[in-house]
Amino acid sequence: MNKVYFMTLGCSKNDIDTSQMKSILDENKFDISDDIECADVIVVNTCGFIDAAKEESIDAILSSSRYKETGKCKKLIVTGCLAQRYSKELLEEIPEIDSIIGTGNFGDINNILDTSLKGKKTIEIDNLNNKYIEGLKKKDVFATEYVKISEGCNNNCTYCIIPKLRGSNRSRKIEDIYDEVEYLVSKGAKEIILIAQNTTDYGIDIYGEYKLADLIAKISKIKDLEWIRVMYLYPDNLNTRLINEFKTNDKLLKYVDIPLQHVSNKILKMMNRHTDRQSIQNLINKLRKEITNIVIRTTFIVGFPGESEEDFMELYNFIKDNKLDKLGVFKYSKEENTPAYNLKNHLSDEIKEDRYERIMSLQKDISEDNIKNYIGKTLDVLVEEKVDDFNYIGRAYCDAPEVDGVIYLNTNKNICISDFVKVQVIDSFEYDLIGELL
Repeated sequence: MNKVYFMTLGCSKNDIDTSQMKSILDENKFDISDDIECADVIVVNTCGFIDAAKEESIDAILSSSRYKETGKCKKLIVTGCLAQRYSKELLEEIPEIDSIIGTGNFGDINNILDTSLKGKKTIEIDNLNNKYIEGLKKKDVFATEYVKISEGCNNNCTYCIIPKLRGSNRSRKIEDIYDEVEYLVSKGAKEIILIAQNTTDYGIDIYGEYKLADLIAKISKIKDLEWIRVMYLYPDNLNTRLINEFKTNDKLLKYVDIPLQHVSNKILKMMNRHTDRQSIQNLINKLRKEITNIVIRTTFIVGFPGESEEDFMELYNFIKDNKLDKLGVFKYSKEENTPAYNLKNHLSDEIKEDRYERIMSLQKDISEDNIKNYIGKTLDVLVEEKVDDFNYIGRAYCDAPEVDGVIYLNTNKNICISDFVKVQVIDSFEYDLIGELL
């Protein structure tokens, strides 16, 4: 039986794709390996969103290819966004790659592995707008699980290649998502994180209306589900119905992740973002007014073509004035086959880096001030890791996994991983908290 090792790069959506491939794998032919050195087949699930992600993916492919010489590896399979985007180039420039699986062809994993092991190189990238594979049962379930509610995107932002890599927006049915969440919770999941390229667009393609609030209300009825978190809430369709769900639903965490990207109306228009500066400000004001203790996370892009110092300072002052809880910054990446690629007035790497550093320095000070407000408060904390005999790491509602901070917990008691505990915050770092068990 051939052993298969999966390496996953990029975002949590890629983690779900890898999980699906593992669930589909024919157990009579293939065995999943946790040791790359012992694997007969290595599958690298790549990211191809921006330059840094592409470089990381290429490095991972090259490092994996060496196991054909130093390990047991017989075949190297590349899948994910980079594979969808540069399938022919990858096969031509990295001869160690045996087959390519596109983002719509994960369901073909068994056939592609069979074909590759027989010595034939294949490229399967022709099913971009595929239907989501329903009914799979994940084997290894953790306290925090991501659930993809839709695939693809219809926004067509001028800087973004995602629609060409993931297809158009395709929502899953509410009952299918409910069944998946119910299964995950029955196997021990306590926090469910709903994700998509754009979660606020959920349902519009199959129901004719935005249905994210209805989906959340439905899965909230699952008895042992403790936390629901939602990521990638685009601002243009974050409507009153959804805000009310955040306000009234005790299982829905008071945490919104809204990728704003910019606030200059000129830049927003050039980005093909369906919002403007005033609408963004109104939304932030409404969220803070309507939802007690709301945590707002966002991302911005600096260095977009034609971004003047005046445009940048408008963004800088917006961040300074609004003091958002969590903030990430990307330096604009010039991606071929996107409309922004052909825009005039592309900025130098030095200007992009300077603007990136200025915003990150500003946000560091804002975060330090914001996080001090938690000192003295009592929080429900999901315990995730034991550091030593009496030191633990966990997260409260205000922190999403991987992208935000954590809470360090000192106690003289043993705590079970994946339990919820009451913690009083006693101190803070730049982005993290320190607490005592109550």
